[in-house]
Amino acid sequence: MLLRHALLIPVLSLAGLVSAGEPEPLKLQQRYRVPQKDGAFKIFTRDVAWAAKQTAIVVCDVWDKHHCLNAVRRVVEMAPRMNQVLEKARGLGVLIIHAPSSCMDPYKDHPARKRAQNAPAAANLPKDIAQWCNKIPSEEKGVYPLDQSDGGEDDDLVEHAKWHKELAALGRNPRAPWKSQYDVIKIHDQDAISDSGIEIWNLMEQRDIKNVILVGVHTNMCVLGRPFGLRQMAKNGKNVVLMRDMTDTMYNPKRWPYVSHFQGTDLIVEHIEKFVCPTITSDQVIGGKPFKFKGDIRPRVVVAIAESEYETDKTLPPLAKRIFADKLGLEPVILQGSAKDHVIPGLAEVLPKADLLVLSMRRVALPEKDLQAVKDYLQAGKPLLAIRTSSHAFDAKGKYPKGHAEWTKFDAEVLGGNYHNHYPAGPETTIQAVPEWENNPLLSGIKTPFTSKGSLYLTSPLAKSATPLLMGTTPKQKPEPIAWTNTYKNGKIFYTALGHKSDFQNPQFNRLMDNAARWCLGMKIPAADKK
Repeated sequence: MLLRHALLIPVLSLAGLVSAGEPEPLKLQQRYRVPQKDGAFKIFTRDVAWAAKQTAIVVCDVWDKHHCLNAVRRVVEMAPRMNQVLEKARGLGVLIIHAPSSCMDPYKDHPARKRAQNAPAAANLPKDIAQWCNKIPSEEKGVYPLDQSDGGEDDDLVEHAKWHKELAALGRNPRAPWKSQYDVIKIHDQDAISDSGIEIWNLMEQRDIKNVILVGVHTNMCVLGRPFGLRQMAKNGKNVVLMRDMTDTMYNPKRWPYVSHFQGTDLIVEHIEKFVCPTITSDQVIGGKPFKFKGDIRPRVVVAIAESEYETDKTLPPLAKRIFADKLGLEPVILQGSAKDHVIPGLAEVLPKADLLVLSMRRVALPEKDLQAVKDYLQAGKPLLAIRTSSHAFDAKGKYPKGHAEWTKFDAEVLGGNYHNHYPAGPETTIQAVPEWENNPLLSGIKTPFTSKGSLYLTSPLAKSATPLLMGTTPKQKPEPIAWTNTYKNGKIFYTALGHKSDFQNPQFNRLMDNAARWCLGMKIPAADKK
């Protein structure tokens, strides 16, 4: 049976629910994503109670050794938690299936191995259950989110070479050094051991297993594609879920989409939730909080909003989630302020730990401590991404409460701009790349010319330190710079006069914000969107 559309995933989850009088069920919250009319996906969750006796956990390829040293390190860090999950589930009556592929010889006499081998042939054995599955039809609707064509190794090259020498000295093949399952994951006699899709299917049918949880590595390869992996289980009718915090990817951040290794895992999880099956987390079984790798520290982006002209209090937070968080893997902190009251609560507290400040403000004289926090942040050479009215963010025209302060030279000193008015509203502004900078990475993937409904700001002449990237024109008026870069105290500064409400619906503006955030944080900017 082929996987049904994502909209029907929660319906599939109803099978295998616990009945009255049975032992304690697994109470899980499945997360999945459903396409909306605008092409975006919305996250939904559904609580289910699975009968433990009708549930199996498949432990995929948690090998004792791996050719990627960083992959080994992450398994070592994750395995104790994974074993706790298995112990708790086993105690509830869940069948634990250990599937360390190509490592069956050490277990040839183990009762758990014989259990899998001795399961009778299932009457409903899928014809391709012995095969690797590279894609299921539902995935044709999306774009695979990672370039893993290099194998996904993310090791330091020097460490990698040393690690391979160590593996060779142990008599292991450095490219395929696995011999058994990592021994922190305990195998009990009542479990099963197999790397065969046929054996595992037979065993599940023998035991009336309707629900399957996948844990292990690596999500974008083995967990998805093995004969006992997510795709095969989903398309053949099992209620399958990925335990998303008990897995890892083989992804090299030097490959598209040029995000951190951990964000690469998040992107694969998102793909799975859209097109393959729902996901759960380990805390739903053992309590506490979901597992997180100690190295998974996301850059923090403070988005400070205090303007009443363009409704960025409504448009900028969704962009921050869509681009900064979901796409780039950053940690956005949204601060909603009041231009009327000249306050942005919490600004002084969060800025010292910020890696990027995104500004959408207009004529706000902040409390002195908050303005000083902004100055301290910029004095430290940290990056700034500012939009639209932020050219006059701290110029309150001398009208502000006691204890507050202006920074009237912010535009000239920090942004390198010269805002002094704007052309009348009404005519659309046409935006074009500055010819000598049209190949600048900040403009990659941006198709010009494009238009904006926002009035064209008068911003010239720019400071000599500024580099104009985009120019805006409106009928019968001279062109004006509309996006540029600058430096302040050696920190990267990006400003654009774009930021009208309608701009947030323009893919060119969205790509510009994506590129600008990457540039500010020193991330690689893709040459073009992956097709």
